Amino acid sequence: MVAKTPRDQLELPVCSSCGRTIPPYERAARFLCPNCGEVVIWRCERCRRLANTYKCPKCGFEGP
Repeated sequence: MVAKTPRDQLELPVCSSCGRTIPPYERAARFLCPNCGEVVIWRCERCRRLANTYKCPKCGFEGP
């Protein structure tokens, strides 16, 4: 029998702008890429406030 670790149970999202793990209590934004609609883009509270750019890994679309 294999013991499950907390990482197996909960996968935290990563900010598409800065690459930081987004904790569950943070006010983050999640949306599909406006260009291809296939990739979920996550934006942490800080990157949203500073209007940091993000890039879709599938189609290369860049947005504020």
